[in-house]
Amino acid sequence: MLSRMNVIRDLVGVDFPLFAFSHCRDVVAAVSRAGGFGVLGGSMFTPESLEAELRWVDDHVDGKPYGVDILVPEHQFDTGGMTIAQLAEHLPTEHREFLASLLKDYDVDLRLDGGHSDVPPATSPEIGEQLMDVAFKHPIRLIANALGIAPAWMIERGKSEGVAVAALVGAKEHAIRQVNAGVDLLVAQGTEAGGHCGEVSTLVVVPEVVRAVREVREVPVLAAGGIMTGAQMAGCMAMGAAGAWTGSVWLVTPESEVSETFREKLVAASSRDTIRSKARTGKPSRQLRSAWHEAWEGPDSPGSLPLPLMSILSTPAFSSIDRAADAGNVKARELVSYWVGQGVGLVDSVKTCAQVVQEFMQDYAEAVERLPTLVD
Repeated sequence: MLSRMNVIRDLVGVDFPLFAFSHCRDVVAAVSRAGGFGVLGGSMFTPESLEAELRWVDDHVDGKPYGVDILVPEHQFDTGGMTIAQLAEHLPTEHREFLASLLKDYDVDLRLDGGHSDVPPATSPEIGEQLMDVAFKHPIRLIANALGIAPAWMIERGKSEGVAVAALVGAKEHAIRQVNAGVDLLVAQGTEAGGHCGEVSTLVVVPEVVRAVREVREVPVLAAGGIMTGAQMAGCMAMGAAGAWTGSVWLVTPESEVSETFREKLVAASSRDTIRSKARTGKPSRQLRSAWHEAWEGPDSPGSLPLPLMSILSTPAFSSIDRAADAGNVKARELVSYWVGQGVGLVDSVKTCAQVVQEFMQDYAEAVERLPTLVD
C-alpha cells in the first residue's frame, strides 16, 4: 500500500490519498488544508465564475494541492450551437406543464433568478475547453473528466502543463480505453456512488479495473462509490487501489453547498433511500429518493429529457424547491433531493471537513493494523 501511496504523492503531491470531489470551494480548500486532496467540480460554473472560485481556493488552500473536475461527455446531445436560454425555449410543452403541475401540488413557486444563461451548456465541448483554460491558469495538480473518454485536448494540455489527467470509469472496457488514450490516473467508480454512475458495484469494478489496466500499462486506480470511512478506503487499497475518491461524505459537512433541509434529510437517510434515475440530468445518476422521482418515474410522466435538456428543466426547479423548504414549506421538503451515494446510511451526524479527514486517517490506520492479525 505504501508504494501506491508514494505513486499518488509523486503524481499530485498529497501524502494521504483521500480525494474529495465537491461543487463547493469551501470543502475543497478545507480538505486540502487538512491533508486530503480537494477536487472542485467545475461543470456547474461559467468560465467567469470558475475563475472567481479558483482565485478564492488559491487564497484559502494554504499552498496545499488541489484539482478540478470538468464534464465533457463523449456522447453529446446535438444542441445545434444554442445557448441554455435558447434551449430552454425549446423544451417540450408537455414537460413544462408536467413540471408546473408538480410544483403547484407542493406549493412551490418556480423562480428563474434572472432567467436562463445566454451561454452554451456546461457539458458542451466549447465550454469544457474554456473551463479547462481557466483551470490551467491556477496551480492545480489534477484535472479530471467523466462521462466518457477524456478529450485529447485535455490529455495533451495536461502533459504539456505537468498536470495529472484523471478519468472516471465504471467498467474495465472504459478503463482500458482511457489508459490507451493516455490518462495518468483512473477513478473506478461503482454504482453505489452519488451522481452519474454505472451498474457495477465498487467491490467488483475496482479489482476488475486494476487487473485490466495492469496488462496495458501501470496506471494508479482510485476507488470510488459508497466510500465513507477509512476502513472502506483500506479495504479498497487491499484490492489494489491507490487511494479513494469520495463525494457524498462531504455533503453532510457544514462547509458543503447543500441546503439545510437536504443536510437534515441526509443525516436521517438509510442506504436504501437513494435511487439511480434520469429524472435530474437525463443520464442515470444516483440521488436521494424523493417525491420528485416518484412523479417523474410514475405512469403520468412524459419521461426524462436527454442531457442537457433535463438539467435545464430541473436546475431552476430544485433551486426553488430548496428555497421553499428552507423557508418552512413542509410539502416542498418532500421534493428536496440532491446527488448522494448509498454510503449515506453510514453518516449519522454533521462534522467539519477537517474532522472527516482526521477520522478517515485514524480509521484507515486502525484497519491497516488489523490486517496482519488476520493471518496467523
